[in-house]
Formats: sequence, structure tokens, C-alpha cells
Amino acid sequence: MSALNLKLTLGPILFFWSRDEVFKFYEAAATWPLDTIYLGEAVCSRRQQLRTSDWITLAHQLSDAGKQVVLSCQALLESESDLKRLRKLVDNGRVTLEVNDLGAAKLARDAGLPFVAGTHMNVYNSSTLSLMRTLGATRWLPPVEMDRDTLAAILATRPELETEVFAWGRLPLAFSARCFTARHYNLSKDDCQFKCLEHPDGLTLATREAQGFLTINGIQTMSDGCHALLPYLAEMEAMGVTAVRVSPQSAHTAEVVAAFRAVIAGTQSADAAMAGLKGKHAGAAVDGYWCGSAGIINTGDTLHARA
Repeated sequence: MSALNLKLTLGPILFFWSRDEVFKFYEAAATWPLDTIYLGEAVCSRRQQLRTSDWITLAHQLSDAGKQVVLSCQALLESESDLKRLRKLVDNGRVTLEVNDLGAAKLARDAGLPFVAGTHMNVYNSSTLSLMRTLGATRWLPPVEMDRDTLAAILATRPELETEVFAWGRLPLAFSARCFTARHYNLSKDDCQFKCLEHPDGLTLATREAQGFLTINGIQTMSDGCHALLPYLAEMEAMGVTAVRVSPQSAHTAEVVAAFRAVIAGTQSADAAMAGLKGKHAGAAVDGYWCGSAGIINTGDTLHARA
């Protein structure tokens, strides 16, 4: 086994955790073998266990400790208060941003702040990727549903940007102005009683046959399965991917990070690493979007298709 030239990143927490849980998580994450840590509330503006100033302070603390840090912005901006929080992130003065909205990209460009074009920027071709670079992007994440062949074709144009792939975790699929978790509890969005706190890995939406179908995460819809691209890291490096992302989960994130680092360092095979993570993720392990497959495949093995 040979080492891979891939960076390892930790995405922002997509679920709603208590303030104490968030700080404990990042206290531990500061000791993990990561190249970049993403921080911030990227889903719902009502999730204010940590204020914007708290995220910025935490980002500066981790940066002072020698970590490369990126502040993630919301993907769905709905109000002037959302814009105020975004402007505070842009004005943090030190830490680059992950933007998930074109307006955020404009504010970053106006401030002369380089940014990461997040997966919700919906970059599906090299022309749009060139636009992101013109606006000031230094790294991009392909949409989570992009298959490897499409990504390889884009990277064959040799874009002057780093490419980061969402490689582990429940897939962030879509957003809505409606809060699905509140609706589940027959509550209004403005009086949600912060029910997302009761579901640290989201709320499973099952079929009539009681099979996991999707995950409800407030205003966000996610896959039920865990996107697991650990077996494809060598393939990613060969096509020009420069970084892979682990999305935080309520348990076993440290073990997931360690497994990715071991495969990247060449000290463990991908098969052995995946075997060690069996049962340490929510839902089934899935890889269908990456492989360009539809439906459920390989049902007797570790990996399944799509969500």
C-alpha cells in the first residue's frame, strides 16, 4: 500500500447539538489528524446554541492552535437577520469562508476574501467552475449527486482550484422554507421548540415497509444512508481530487477520521478500514451517486447505491 496525496477535512456539523456538545466535539477534533476544520451553522438560522460571534471566536482559537479553519455559511438565506450573520462571517478578518449561496460569494469577493465554493453552489460544469474562480474561489466541492465520470471530465480541464469531495456522512440533498422536523411534531416553524436537539443524527423517514428512505434535519432533507467513499480514495487522487471530507456524526467521528487517515497514509487497506467502521455510521453505507448507479445494489456487501 502506498500513501496518497490527499488532504483530509472535517465538514461543519449539519445537525443541531447543544452548546456543550459542540465545544466538546471541537476540543477533541483539534487533536485529530485533519488538514482543515469547517465551522459554523450551515442549515438553520434558529439553531443558535452558538451565536455567530461564538463560531468566529472558536475559529480564531483553532487557527491560533495551528489548524486550518474555514467558516461555513448558510445555504438558504431567508431574512435580513440571516444577511447580518453572513456579513459578520465575511467581516471576521482572518478566516476564509465556505459559501453555499451566490450572494455570499459576492460579499466575499467584495471583501477580497478567498472562499470555498460549497456543494450547494451547484457547480456542474467547467464553465461554472471558471466563474467561481473568477469570483475568488480557491477550492470547490462538487454537488453530492455528481458521479465520478462527470467529475473526471471536469477535472480533465485542469481547473486551477482545489477539489474537495464529500466522502463520508449522510448526504445533504435539499433545503426547504418549511421545517420538516417541526411539521413531524405538528408544530409551526417559528415555534419548533428546537426539536432537532432530540435527533443528533436527524430523524429517519421510513417507507411503509419500514425501510429507511430519507433523513429529516429541520429544513434540510438528507439521505438515510451514509455516503461512504473510503474505498475510492486512490481513484479520486488519480483523477485530480485534492481533498476528501468527513461530515460529523454524533458518535464515532474520531474513528472515521482515523480510518481515512490510515488509508491516505498507506498504513491500512480501504477494505480493512471499511470493515473496522461497520456499524459505526447511521443507515447503510451507500456509494450509488459516485458510481452512477440507480436503486439498491450489492445488497449482500457493505456498499449500497444512492441513499
